[in-house]
Amino acid sequence: MKTSKWIWFVWLLVVLCYVVPYGVLSDVQTWYGSFLFWSLIGVLIIGANIFMTKNFEDY
Repeated sequence: MKTSKWIWFVWLLVVLCYVVPYGVLSDVQTWYGSFLFWSLIGVLIIGANIFMTKNFEDY
């Protein structure tokens, strides 16, 4: 299976989920910046999971 690039992509997104809200957006006093970011990252992770598992078969 060629899922290694997708796994690294998911790990990159997970790291960004901590770095961006707690680092880049730490001076923003409202919650909707982090919420929008986490919502978009969630959609990207769902898409990556679809691509990672699309070749799985029942044995």
